Amino acid sequence: MNPNGGGFGITNILVMAVFFVAIYFFMIRPSAKRKKQEEEMRRSLKIGDEITTIGGIIGRIVSIKDGAESFIIETGSDRNKLKIRRWAISTCETAKTAAITPLADKKSSKLDKLDEEKTKVTAS
Repeated sequence: MNPNGGGFGITNILVMAVFFVAIYFFMIRPSAKRKKQEEEMRRSLKIGDEITTIGGIIGRIVSIKDGAESFIIETGSDRNKLKIRRWAISTCETAKTAAITPLADKKSSKLDKLDEEKTKVTAS
């Protein structure tokens, strides 16, 4: 061994290991998790869901075709129909509004209770 510290020591190995662990937790793992959530969203689509495609087309699913690998969507007020593949779906707006609605209901019910309490206090 070189007494001047010119060797490839255990410290360098530990630094590289920490670096690779950090890359895994900050880059690889979140990407895999996001991909899994997107795939689950695409598998759970049903007729009537409002979707946005990767190309930016917004529509409502009216039919599921070819063993559920493609969908027929209806766009706009003129009801144009398009056939798109499952992988081309970017987001499902129906799922987002369903997740937001219960929160809005809770907030409005709390506001209603506060209004009732105010009217009771002012009536007294």
